[in-house]
Amino acid sequence: MNDMTTIQKDKLMSDLRMVIADAEEVLRMTADEVGEGAADLRGRVQARMNQAKDDLVHLQEAAVAKAKAAGHVADDFVHDNPWKSIGIATGVGLVIGLLISRR
Repeated sequence: MNDMTTIQKDKLMSDLRMVIADAEEVLRMTADEVGEGAADLRGRVQARMNQAKDDLVHLQEAAVAKAKAAGHVADDFVHDNPWKSIGIATGVGLVIGLLISRR
């Protein structure tokens, strides 16, 4: 997963948290409103907020599971191929060093 995708997912999760917080505040502010329509609307909004919270938790759990799986794959590769890993790291370091020294 590239950095841009990670940034976009983090922003989406942050935005979703803000929407949930705002919706909860609206529910608190309208708690005194009476009438069947207001109560029905609050109930629907509350149900959707609860679903959004659950979805957010599942999204976070899935992201953590994918990150752990990627870490395990990388760890297994390094343990199975130590010399290849050293060679790759050296090559990447050399390229980064050359790019930095050109500035």
